[in-house]
Amino acid sequence: MPDARPRRTFAVISHPDAGKSTLTEALALHARAINEAGAVHGKGDRRATVSDWMAMEKARGISITSAALQFVYRDHVVNLVDTPGHSDFSEDTYRVLSAVDSAVMLVDAGKGLEPQTLKLFRVCALRGIPVITVINKWDRPGLSALGLMDLIQEKIGLRPTPLTWPVGEAGDFRGVLDRRTGEFVKYTRTAGGATRAPEVRLSPDEVGADDAHVWADAVEEHELLGLDEADHDQDAFLAGRTTPVMFASALQNFGVAQLLDLLLDLAPAPGPAEGVDGSVRRVADDFSAFVFKVQSGMNAAHRDRLAYARVVSGTFERGMVVTHAATGRPFATKFAQAVFGRETTSVETAEPGDIIGLVNATSLRVGDTIYVGEPIEYPPVPTFAPEHFVTASAGDIGRYKQFRRGIEQLDQEGVVQVLRSDLRGDQNPVLAAVGPMQFEVVEDRMTNEFNAPIRFSRLDYQLARRTDAAGAEALAGMRGVEILQRSDGTHLALFVDQWRAKVTARDHPDVLLEALPAGGG
Repeated sequence: MPDARPRRTFAVISHPDAGKSTLTEALALHARAINEAGAVHGKGDRRATVSDWMAMEKARGISITSAALQFVYRDHVVNLVDTPGHSDFSEDTYRVLSAVDSAVMLVDAGKGLEPQTLKLFRVCALRGIPVITVINKWDRPGLSALGLMDLIQEKIGLRPTPLTWPVGEAGDFRGVLDRRTGEFVKYTRTAGGATRAPEVRLSPDEVGADDAHVWADAVEEHELLGLDEADHDQDAFLAGRTTPVMFASALQNFGVAQLLDLLLDLAPAPGPAEGVDGSVRRVADDFSAFVFKVQSGMNAAHRDRLAYARVVSGTFERGMVVTHAATGRPFATKFAQAVFGRETTSVETAEPGDIIGLVNATSLRVGDTIYVGEPIEYPPVPTFAPEHFVTASAGDIGRYKQFRRGIEQLDQEGVVQVLRSDLRGDQNPVLAAVGPMQFEVVEDRMTNEFNAPIRFSRLDYQLARRTDAAGAEALAGMRGVEILQRSDGTHLALFVDQWRAKVTARDHPDVLLEALPAGGG
């Protein structure tokens, strides 16, 4: 039977170290999906986060893979997708943003809007994704609240409309003024921020003497915002002209409950989606979904492969036979799972907005559509322009079979782009990445997951351009250029530098040399 509870599906985006995974954990804690929140670095007795499960993630305190968490809050089903913050993994983040209806942009109170935050915001803007802004780490010294509002307006062009306003400057976080009710929401710290922080709502008349001076400052600034008409407008928010703003400390669990309530009250529900042919699939139509991520190695006990799919329309039922749009072939969904970080549980049904994990779906690739009934195919997820290139070879020639299998698997997951040519042969594929840390992930997973040590040899190429078969033939053998083919059949021309690319384009005006979407840097 269909689950009629409303859905909210969103991603958390930010620069590295702004607190994404900590916020993810705190949100799940407040929804009582877990009993105790983890910290990314797992310091002291506080365990590591649920969403960061790879050994590299725990060791470095960064998110490398995207993690999907689902929980119920206020009779809503919340699908929360945590994303990598490091720019080296921006392709994975872009894929995730194709599967959500809104985003929470986390801003470090001490650092303001950092480069990767701005880049990810631009992706949201391109995709028309409404953005809620959370000023995080208000429990630490930082910039002024009004100064941060100016930065947001200046750097991303959205008008900030604060829904809460801090009581106490950065580093002296007493609570927030709820601008919709006029109440003082006062917070109480808990040991290490590992449990839900108690909060009490006070009317202006109930504010104690200890907080009176900082409350008066907050009220004055709140009134200034009102005079400036910086108040929430739902239509302007959904249209991408404004961003609601909240103040929080994810580590202390301050302001997290308000964010959950805000997501349910303001963030958009799943809506209709358009196929590549212009046809529209409404949420009540027959089942359809698209794959935005493929992941293996989540269970070291056996060779698993999970395709993450966002349900776009209809009700998914475990065991249903769907059509794979890319091949037109039937696909049986006998094994489907809900994902909570690394942990998976069998799922019987799923509704639009939900994320399902299809087990051992070897035919599915990132960007693929599956459907029931009338054919539909959703637009593919763009592949970013690689900027770093290496040749790869087996560190142990006796384990070449494992080497090949590992490279094929990581290619299918989108961990790196794998490029080949007849000249180089299958034994020395070229790995292309947006950022060099992707090669570290390849090395770690090839060694520990596939038991196939790998060697890299750096190539001097700096950029790639898409070409076609005719262009590949015309440019073959040219100095400073190499033609390789991606596993999806795309021909790429690699250039040693921008100058060589420009000169080649000038000298060969009839050759297709198309820039790929930029994702690195």
